[in-house]
Amino acid sequence: MAVDSKILPFEATSLEDIARVAVEARAAYASQKTKNIEWRLVQLRKLYWGITDYTPKFLDALKQDIGKPSTEALLGEISYLLSDLHLSLKKLKTWVKDDTDLDYPLTFAPLKPRIRKEPLGTVLIIGPYNYPLMLNIAPLIGAISAGCTAVIKPSESAPATAMVMKEVVEKYLDPGSFHVVNGTVPETTALLNEKWDKIFYTGNPTVARIIAKKAAETLTPVTLELGGRNPAFVSKAANLALAARRLLWGKTNNAGQVCMSHNYVCVEQEVVDDFIKFLNASYNDFFPQGPKASPDYGSIINERQFDRLKNMLDTTSGKIVMGGETDKSELFIAPTAVLVDSIDDPMMTNESFGPIWSIYPVDDVEEAIKVMNKVDPTPLSLMTFGSKSENEQGNSQPRHIGRATINDAYMHGAVSTLPFGGVGESGTGAYHGRASFDCFTHRRTVVATPNWLDKLLRVRYAPYSPAELKQYLWMNSHRPDFDRSGKQVRGLGYWLWIVLGLGGPTAKGALLRWLAVLAAGYAYFTQSHHHLTRFLS
Repeated sequence: MAVDSKILPFEATSLEDIARVAVEARAAYASQKTKNIEWRLVQLRKLYWGITDYTPKFLDALKQDIGKPSTEALLGEISYLLSDLHLSLKKLKTWVKDDTDLDYPLTFAPLKPRIRKEPLGTVLIIGPYNYPLMLNIAPLIGAISAGCTAVIKPSESAPATAMVMKEVVEKYLDPGSFHVVNGTVPETTALLNEKWDKIFYTGNPTVARIIAKKAAETLTPVTLELGGRNPAFVSKAANLALAARRLLWGKTNNAGQVCMSHNYVCVEQEVVDDFIKFLNASYNDFFPQGPKASPDYGSIINERQFDRLKNMLDTTSGKIVMGGETDKSELFIAPTAVLVDSIDDPMMTNESFGPIWSIYPVDDVEEAIKVMNKVDPTPLSLMTFGSKSENEQGNSQPRHIGRATINDAYMHGAVSTLPFGGVGESGTGAYHGRASFDCFTHRRTVVATPNWLDKLLRVRYAPYSPAELKQYLWMNSHRPDFDRSGKQVRGLGYWLWIVLGLGGPTAKGALLRWLAVLAAGYAYFTQSHHHLTRFLS
């Protein structure tokens, strides 16, 4: 499809249009058309071609907004989204099926319990500037897959990408169901004043608190994808050259404006000097003419973020051991490593969200873990380089980590099919792949009580019968598989269940239904016998 290469000037959506858009999106959902699976698949297919057709225009917009090199834009945004779409198109018909392989008491088997997947409704997606395409469209893929209608509010800090995204959504997707609203604080406030069935926000904790507070007024559920002062650990057992190379990549990619990138690196004291040497060697390898002259290195998004990062470098008591060059006129900050000796240094206490980070010497992995827990107990990412035991220890002992990568920089975020999400200050909820579908889906429990089961349910009707209650409690009782000291005791029933498990859920389900019918028949017989005995007496 022919695409006009001209990127329109940024234009805020009027407040009147925002109210209209919200009404349209709610009406589209109320029409029930999004419940149709084929309708969802058509929207996903159209979105696939929209992104494909507009790839050159998106590349220009991303370059204009954040100086993003084409390779990074293709790998980190375009290709990522196409992969996510491919998975959703392939798996959606499976995801939407009722879940029937469930755990429930034997006596409820005749009710055929199941979990039905229902869309949440009309959702609001508020995106950030660092990955202004992927971090808006990836949640949209989940919303479409789940059967929701959606309104996207991109970041005004990436205006070119926001305008191209609006063009794609309006041109390719159902016009009443999906919208893009552009603007700044007034437009965002107007959106938050509307009633949504879910709000999905990617950004910083300060704004997240405002959104969560506003959502709480109407009991609107939220997913918050935030960041944190992410730690990395390098031990003397690590391949120092490889660790330096991979961590440097993590801070040069997108000029370090990545929520998963490391804020600081704890390095065992005796290899700090060697690690710094390897860092500088990789720096020179990446940028032979320097990063400022390289077409493969991006820029800082705007002056406000530049000033924030520059202030961290100006106020640190540490020593710059790599990089350090800045140029405000070009929003340029070189990849910069600072050797610090205090966890109270500004380089440690502030989240960089840029190409700068600190190196903090430690005696061993135990000290590194203590530092991590004190600096930021709930960061989004952890990266460890060391022996197998050190990597495992580093993964398990910090209090709360969103996700982790061993022997690399945030590769846990590269797999588009795996859940992405934080914990505590780094966010709530997760998405990507199947998790995106789940994020916008309500799991509704459904049971169907057959007419013939009423004899078994006699116990719940007045007048209550002690004999029937006793019988019901006996049928629904569970014999513990543990003694009074808490030690597990495995009897015949345990091993029978294990054997049945070899036959899969079908075998277990068939046995449950068979036993339930027997139990119901037994109950019917005993109750009939009980009533007959009372009549004859």
